[in-house]
Amino acid sequence: MSVENHVDHWGTSPRDPVATALAGIETALGDLLAMDPGYWRTSQKKDVLARLEILKAQQAALELRVLATAGDIAEETGDRDASAWVRANLLVDKSVARTQIRLAAAVSKHELLAAGLTDGSVSRDKARVITKALDAIETNPVASAEDLLLAEKLLVDYATRLTANELRIVGRRILVEIDPARFEDAEAKALLAEEERAQQKTALRIWDNHDGTIGFDGVLPVAMGMRFKTHVEAWAQPRKQQLVEKDTPLPPWERLMGQGFARLLETIDPDTQPRHGGDATTINVVISLDDLRKELGTAILGFDETNGTTISATEARKMACNATIIPWVLGTDGQVLDAGRSSRFFQPTQRKALRLQQKCCQAEGCDMPPEWCDAHHLEPWSLGGKTDLKDGVLLCPHHHRLAHAPAYTHERLPDGTIRFTRRP
Repeated sequence: MSVENHVDHWGTSPRDPVATALAGIETALGDLLAMDPGYWRTSQKKDVLARLEILKAQQAALELRVLATAGDIAEETGDRDASAWVRANLLVDKSVARTQIRLAAAVSKHELLAAGLTDGSVSRDKARVITKALDAIETNPVASAEDLLLAEKLLVDYATRLTANELRIVGRRILVEIDPARFEDAEAKALLAEEERAQQKTALRIWDNHDGTIGFDGVLPVAMGMRFKTHVEAWAQPRKQQLVEKDTPLPPWERLMGQGFARLLETIDPDTQPRHGGDATTINVVISLDDLRKELGTAILGFDETNGTTISATEARKMACNATIIPWVLGTDGQVLDAGRSSRFFQPTQRKALRLQQKCCQAEGCDMPPEWCDAHHLEPWSLGGKTDLKDGVLLCPHHHRLAHAPAYTHERLPDGTIRFTRRP
């Protein structure tokens, strides 16, 4: 029986089955929202969460079915699809609406997938994963219509047992599961082609935010990207574990990763780097004699402001502990008064010796392991300190920053530990 048979000429008939069904949903949902889950039994909470997950999939199925037949809505306003109406009336961004309309069209082509959404066994996210996998199969010259149908059946079945991310991994290799002999070679060729395309997409942008930070983003091939992620996490995770052990609230993971990346850069041995501008990869710092003598001086990282950036003298002294750095000291009229010697890393043998002597960060009360510490010059290198064991001390990144911070003083105690004191 058609819906029109239940609607009067004014469109206000209480027998409208669509309106009646929606009203029932709204009433039932209102009843649940009026309750306080804090008083529910544990079994009730579990039941509600499980059934809501099914209802969300069924709600998505209904929404996608409506969007798939929403051409008449677009015709009313002369738009190419219903996204303009959705934007104007439902306040949903057009890009989001168009994504949903494309998903609706894709789901409508696959009966098993549509049925999975309708019975609540396939969520919207999983439906999106499955349609992407099926679209790839449709464009695969080796795959047949039978392969497509079997892949749809298998993926819908997997959706009842896997998360969306797990389903995505399976979807990439579903054809190999269907017929290994026929599709393994094709998969290998496809991976090679994908890796070649990834090389062409590799990019990196770096810009100055003019607020003391540098911004960057980029794209790497998967293999290189995973190596990068692993290296950064190796430096970020120890910090996280130390904070957990000390019952300190964890900072955001993004900050931990950023700090880990900074530590990764600080540990790069310049001797292993290619020549840069005709010289070995070396940091040049230009500083005036007045600023060199002041605790709160500034310096230029690079040869000039055009090709470098301004940093604090404190940061320059900190960098001298962990990078090859040459200071250029200028007089008031810009003449070069001194071209200092190149500061070097503590050599691997020296670091090993420091680790044998100093079992952790030498700051009073700190137990950060030595492998996560910097080798610091007790006598500042910029003031003639030497890179030797007598002058070397292991400090964690936090205390290393304090060692160079003008707001703090530090002294070596008789037991060899370093005591930091805030200046009055």
